Amino acid sequence: MQRIGFIGLGHMGGPMALNLLKAGLSLNVFDLMPEALEKARAAGANVAASALDAATDVDVVITMLPAGAHCEKVYLGESGLIQQLKAKGQSPLLIDCSTIAAETARKISGVAKAAGFAMLDAPVSGGTAGAAAGTLTFIVGADDADFEKAKPILEHMGKNVMHAGGHGAGQVAKICNNMLLAIHMIGTAEAIQMGVNLGLDPKVLSDIMFKSSGRNWSLEVYNPYPGVMENAPASRGYEGGFAVDLMNKDLGLATEAGIQSKSSTPMGGLAKALYQLHSRKGNGKLDFSSILQLFEEGVDGGH
Repeated sequence: MQRIGFIGLGHMGGPMALNLLKAGLSLNVFDLMPEALEKARAAGANVAASALDAATDVDVVITMLPAGAHCEKVYLGESGLIQQLKAKGQSPLLIDCSTIAAETARKISGVAKAAGFAMLDAPVSGGTAGAAAGTLTFIVGADDADFEKAKPILEHMGKNVMHAGGHGAGQVAKICNNMLLAIHMIGTAEAIQMGVNLGLDPKVLSDIMFKSSGRNWSLEVYNPYPGVMENAPASRGYEGGFAVDLMNKDLGLATEAGIQSKSSTPMGGLAKALYQLHSRKGNGKLDFSSILQLFEEGVDGGH
């Protein structure tokens, strides 16, 4: 039985860890939130007292953390996992599923490689529903051999495990995807709200667009209008799901990447501005599909 150390049991990491337990793997877990640890304990995980304890005497370490700064804190420096595990004579396979800047991913993997560790950046797509159902898409940046080692583990948590290229490539592909996701979610919300303002039933309009040229993922599985799709966050007060502030973070990464690569991203820039406005209105913890509320009230706050 493979032994896994899992660090970060948030909205995504928690369900991912549960799927590893369902697959019969031995799991050591760590998180800063006691309630997340208790849920994992109840499902059969071993609760560790620290990130290092979770990563000790395991075959694979998986991290799912909020941002690059958290990843650097967990992995790097004298108190980071890489140096601490090396001092113990241990070198588990390291898999970071966080969404962070490609430069940060390359920095951490470079330190890991120099210390004798194999490491992958493997950000995910599919949202909390995909994490719970085990249907995530993993977008992996790694050497070929390391990708093949990690693939069987990732397949316990997702249905698509895709090799984007070398270290950092997973992060590049992820921020491109999330920039597009933000753009088509905003467009979908804008179109549905205009239809409602003009007297259309939002479900009828959504069905029409789904079967027409406006079809997209937001219409198909994540409708932003309340009551249209029973299992979507919009139908439960936009609770859970992928937070506005996290989307804002990812769009910030896309903006930085666009500047670095001298890419023209006007739609991505507009999406960033709209999500930032939505967050400033106090909606940062709501699911990102709540951007519909911005169009419901009018971007300028009017009606």
